[in-house]
Amino acid sequence: MKDYRSAERCQGIEISGIRKLFEAAGPDSINMGLGQPDFDTPDHIKEAAIRAIREGKTGYTSNMGIPELREAISEKFQKENGLSYPPDRIIVTAGASEALHIVMHALIDPGDRVLFADPGFVSYGSLAILAGGRPEGVSLNNSLCIDVEKAKEQMDGARLFVLNSPGNPTGAVEPEESIRALVEYGNDAGVTIVSDEVYEHFIYQGTHRSAALYGEDVVTVNAASKTYAMTGWRLGYLAGPKEYVEQSLKVHQYAQACATSIAQYAAVSAYTGPQDCVAVMREEYRWRRDYLYGELKKMGFSFPLPGGAFYMFAPLGESLTEKIIRRGVIIVPGAAFGCNAPGYARMNYAVARDSLRKAVERIRAAREEG
Repeated sequence: MKDYRSAERCQGIEISGIRKLFEAAGPDSINMGLGQPDFDTPDHIKEAAIRAIREGKTGYTSNMGIPELREAISEKFQKENGLSYPPDRIIVTAGASEALHIVMHALIDPGDRVLFADPGFVSYGSLAILAGGRPEGVSLNNSLCIDVEKAKEQMDGARLFVLNSPGNPTGAVEPEESIRALVEYGNDAGVTIVSDEVYEHFIYQGTHRSAALYGEDVVTVNAASKTYAMTGWRLGYLAGPKEYVEQSLKVHQYAQACATSIAQYAAVSAYTGPQDCVAVMREEYRWRRDYLYGELKKMGFSFPLPGGAFYMFAPLGESLTEKIIRRGVIIVPGAAFGCNAPGYARMNYAVARDSLRKAVERIRAAREEG
């Protein structure tokens, strides 16, 4: 029998536990596992995509992305984030996932240490390994924010620090002073900050601050996916120093060539069109957050109220988490996000109100089961 060989770096990586739960969900399950909005993409964005198809805009685009989209993103950075990224320092990618992938391949040499929050987004560590790096978790404090002093200790000798605020899975919004301290220390220590800001528009208290406001050695990653309920369109981007963009473009060119043309034209409408849809989603998520948090508190759970994103990261315990999943509420065990919070579970509350109420009843029943 033939011995089929694969790369060792791939063999050591598991398929995302979130995806496994998503694929295994039964027909009556309430899926609070996948990080996806339940809103439909706004009509003006869909119409722009249809128009692009009818006009035959279905071929390859520039590797970096169509000029009008990069110009729109550049204006968005200036207006919303106070950042000056010209279009030639922006690459449009197949979602934020690809942006993270190409920047890691562009900047990491074999053995380089890559830091990120633990618990943190499942992709960071695996992407670091695929790029030849060594992933290393940074612990959180009691507020589920990054422990800045411990992070500084780990930064010495590291290559990248992935900063995610608002955070996945915690929903925590990093304070401005923490972001500034991490960026300034990292830049002094030769550590590039990769700032994942995909949840920036879903903040319920506090204000979003982009990491690149506080240092030059920063790569900003974002996407239309969450902001405009466009997860399946696969439209993200990165922006940063010219030298990093040039190297990232090489990886992007050979891995992807370009983001989907139709999604790019749709994204132009997203960024230049009416923005009231974003506010509508944010206020609905705020209601759902408050409802779910209040119900979990009534059940006796104690944990910080998440300030952003659309996740609740609660100390349910491993046994109860398993019972809840068996009762048809798909939530993600904390072990999927690192090694520091095995007794926690992530719940995505971007589900319809009726489904959320049913999920609460099933969670309560599982808890009363004993």
